[in-house]
Amino acid sequence: MKKVLIVITFFLAAKAAIAQKELLPFDENNKYIYYQVVDQANLIADTMYNRALYFLKTAYPKLKVTQNQTNESITGTGKLVVTSTLLLKHEDGEINFNYTIESKEHKYRFWLTDFIFKPYKTDRYGKSVSVDGIEIPLESGAAKLTKKQIDSYLDQTGAYSKQFGDKLKQYMVKTSSLKKEAPIKKISTKDW
Repeated sequence: MKKVLIVITFFLAAKAAIAQKELLPFDENNKYIYYQVVDQANLIADTMYNRALYFLKTAYPKLKVTQNQTNESITGTGKLVVTSTLLLKHEDGEINFNYTIESKEHKYRFWLTDFIFKPYKTDRYGKSVSVDGIEIPLESGAAKLTKKQIDSYLDQTGAYSKQFGDKLKQYMVKTSSLKKEAPIKKISTKDW
């Protein structure tokens, strides 16, 4: 009975790992991408744009944000730290990515792409720091990394991308938005 439970557990774990890899298909440029289009029948483009900004400033404040002049799209860069567990969990490196959020009338879309792995090394103080000059796109990672590493990084990237998308969907449904700054009360010293 124990053997059957162990086999079922491993089967479910393998199934979950395969599902994470399916989250990152290739786009027309042969790069991994997490892409979704979401319909919001009751929202206009400006509202979705403001909610996307609010989402980025509150849920992911460390991401760099670049706003479009026409208030239709938000682009930026970010990074996630990937770990490995041989005996102990430690940081292997970081994966830098680009993201885009665009809004139109009654729908929005977002995608994360350009995943680039930067390995970490341990400096003389025992801290993990990125190695200068080494950047490996995940698409060509099989040449420089092991299969186990690539699978692990793709799983972690897929899970992060799915979490990013799920949080964005939650923020798009909320009615809260960026707080408007209160006008500053000025006192005139000329009139008394």
